Amino acid sequence: MKINVMVVDDHDLIREGLNRIISFEDDLLITGQYSNGEELLSNIKDKVPNVVLLDINMPIKNGLDTLKILKSLYRDIKVVMLTVENDKKTIMEAIDMGADAYILKESAGVEVVTAIRTVFLGEKYIDKSLIKVMFSDFKRGGEINNKEREVLDLLTNRELSILFEISRGLKNKEIAEKLFLSEKTIKNYITSIFKKIGVEDRVQATIYAIRNNIDEFYKNKFN
Repeated sequence: MKINVMVVDDHDLIREGLNRIISFEDDLLITGQYSNGEELLSNIKDKVPNVVLLDINMPIKNGLDTLKILKSLYRDIKVVMLTVENDKKTIMEAIDMGADAYILKESAGVEVVTAIRTVFLGEKYIDKSLIKVMFSDFKRGGEINNKEREVLDLLTNRELSILFEISRGLKNKEIAEKLFLSEKTIKNYITSIFKKIGVEDRVQATIYAIRNNIDEFYKNKFN
């Protein structure tokens, strides 16, 4: 089965580059390329895609406005935000609107392909390079929510270790290999973690962990 992808970006070179990256993947197929959100929305009903790669900054109708409409009209479409923006406010706004992934344009092609496959399977995705930016951003400007921080104390050592690895961008298989556990066991732990900290997916868990300086919390806990 092919994953049908539409690309929306106002720069020809970006669209061509993404087309080239995706063309090498046997399970991915570009079914439309557009220069702004208005063009996408005018043509999307003719062949509804599985995934949309959507730029943030575009003329006529920008990415955030387009995302909002997409999520209200086509719930099954997964949206990967593609942008040079790396500020916390923009990221949070896109995530709150229902973005399934957030990728920086400067990222390697493998990151884009991984994001497409990940969201198609129903999971959320954050660019690994973006996670580093978010760590430094939250450290510079955010106050720690004491109630949220107290919840971290309720996690077992194993759960805390897994949440730490999630916040670093590792997938279940990578975490399983690192901790010498099965993927099924990791999934069970993650279900428990999400319930305890009150989140629904990996993106929310990552933001929760970063906002509460989990790297520092983790080091203090185990050192």
